[in-house]
Parts: sequence; structure tokens; C-alpha cells
Amino acid sequence: METKNIMIVGVGGQGSLLASKLLGQLLVAQNYDVKVSEVHGMSQRGGSVVTYVRYGDRVASPVIDKGEADFIVSFEQLEAARWLEYLKPGGQIVTSTQQIDPMPVITGVMAYPENLIEKMRAAGAKVDALDCLSLAKQAGSAKAVNIVLMGRLSHYFDLPEEAWMAALEAVVPAKFLELNKKAFVMGKNA
Repeated sequence: METKNIMIVGVGGQGSLLASKLLGQLLVAQNYDVKVSEVHGMSQRGGSVVTYVRYGDRVASPVIDKGEADFIVSFEQLEAARWLEYLKPGGQIVTSTQQIDPMPVITGVMAYPENLIEKMRAAGAKVDALDCLSLAKQAGSAKAVNIVLMGRLSHYFDLPEEAWMAALEAVVPAKFLELNKKAFVMGKNA
């Protein structure tokens, strides 16, 4: 199997590390060679962050170059647009419709860009946009946006829900497991 590439992008503190661990666990359990990068960016300060998950028969490096991402999973619209050039032709964006103002918007230097979903589609990207924050809150915690996104991403994988649940059980602390399972199902069924 040729190597597949997933970028997880967002803002520090949104749970991209847990999302990448979940994907890594899921794919290792399916007997793929998997490489997961560390979080890159200002994750401690609410800045832009990216992690890479690469899997296949044999994966040499965890790094994804421009035009190579099969999937971009984004916690926030502007981050999806920021990393768009990494998406390969025919690749898929799965994004939350949430908008988190970056520092230039907070300070009033710039305005948050309008119509980002439409602009990405106009640029030729396939965009699956979902209000993951509302679904996470319905599941029991706004912090479960990452798992709602993983549920949505599961649509693009030919793997049974049981495999995803087993991966959740392996990476989520027991006291948060039921909430995260609910968030996953809500994202999957949205």
C-alpha cells in the first residue's frame, strides 16, 4: 500500500495530540507502519499547531510536504485554509466550522477572513465542514471537538466502528471514555 498522509491542524490546546495518538493507535492495530510527528507550533500559547500522521506498508519519515496530504483535519476554519497548499489534488479537508481569532484579529490589526469554506471549495478542495463544537457540547464537553472530528474522519476509512472504539479505549483515560465515545458517534453520524 502506498503511504497515506494526514495532517491535523488547529490551535494550541484543542487536543491535536490526542487526535494524532488515536489515529496512530488505530492504524498500528490495523498492521500499518505508522509515523506520528510531534506537535509543531506555539501549542502552549494558543498559536497554530500541526501534527502529521503517515501510514502504509513502510513509512520512512513522519514529515508531509506541500501537495502530499490525503487529509487535512482542522479544528478551525482559518487553520484549514492556512495549510491548504499541503493538500494533494483530490485530497479531503475535514474541518470544524469554529472560528478562533488569531492575535492579529484580537488586537484589531486584521479582520477574520470571511467565507473560508467557500473559498477553499472554489480553490478546488473537497471540504467536509461540520459544527464540531456544538456536537462536542452536546456530548458533554467542548473539549471533545477533537473526537467529534475523528468521528467525522472515520467516514473516509474502510474500518469498522469497533476498531475506532478500541483505539479510543487505548488512548483515552477511563473517566472520560464514555463522553469521548459519545462525541465520536455524534461526529460520525452528523
